Amino acid sequence: MSASEIIIVLSHVPILLTVVYAAAQYRTLPRELKVFSWFLFLSGVIQFISLAFWFASKNNMPLLHIYVAAGFLCLAWFYNTLLNGFIDAGIIWLIAILFLLFSITNSLFIQPVHTFNSIALTVESILIVILALFTYRFFLSDIVKETSGPNIKSLHWINSGLFIYYSSSILIFYFGSVITTAFSRGLNLSAWMFHAFFSMVMYTCFFIGLWKRSKT
Repeated sequence: MSASEIIIVLSHVPILLTVVYAAAQYRTLPRELKVFSWFLFLSGVIQFISLAFWFASKNNMPLLHIYVAAGFLCLAWFYNTLLNGFIDAGIIWLIAILFLLFSITNSLFIQPVHTFNSIALTVESILIVILALFTYRFFLSDIVKETSGPNIKSLHWINSGLFIYYSSSILIFYFGSVITTAFSRGLNLSAWMFHAFFSMVMYTCFFIGLWKRSKT
């Protein structure tokens, strides 16, 4: 196993730790973090099945198509809960439904389920970055600082993890089809090693966010 492959495999360690910790702390979490935990559970299941497929040299792209659609719905639910009263809930759910329809259309007619769904991933990343930026503005509100209290730090870590990962991965997702089909195996692994690094950063932020909440 090459160094790049080892790094990609090790990038799943923060995922496992975060999912297990979220499950262990679930009953004590506030509503926003309980909702977010469902994204973690979905992500954990998909990521480890995908890793097993990768080891077995089987095409794991259908899992990615499912993860993009279902994952965005979970994050839309999280941001809708978090931004309640700041952004009309109908707007976030409308975006979520339109994205779901777009993602299904993309998988059926544009980028089949056995290929890299770069278009849907890129659109998802842009939408999440926008929601994350709105959330940063939300955290600056004096009313939010007074009412949310100790949850602010926890939610800030989680929002930052999402922002860092999706903003840094936009170009990789946009050129994903080229990377997976036209690049050599070495360059392919190097690109996904870069992606794996930011995945580790994201899940580390998630873990810190959940851990800080448990200490308050």
